[in-house]
Amino acid sequence: QVQLVESGGGLVQPGGSLRLSCAASGSLLSRYDMGWFRQAPGNRREFVSSIASGGTANYADSVKGRFTISRDNAKNTVDLQMNSLGPEDTAVYYCNAKRVAPAGVTINYWGQGTQVTVSS
Repeated sequence: QVQLVESGGGLVQPGGSLRLSCAASGSLLSRYDMGWFRQAPGNRREFVSSIASGGTANYADSVKGRFTISRDNAKNTVDLQMNSLGPEDTAVYYCNAKRVAPAGVTINYWGQGTQVTVSS
């Protein structure tokens, strides 16, 4: 299985930027679809962005145009550049790795999360 560790979270003022990073170990990341999810207190974990093993990126409508996801398979890392942050972006951000195993079973791995707080 793959182990994921997020970093880069912190406190930022509205309109500011942060760059999150996810470092993977235990498996070759290039064969996984990667993504970022977030969870605010009391809420369900929601999709933020994903990037397929082939490089195709997707974004939630709420972050489209503000966030950019990227991956570096050689370094086994996935980053999320977050710009124009607002209070609604406050959450714990989780890195996700997904792989469809033989017989069509989807396997998901999660990091421990990193806190992002947007406040004046």
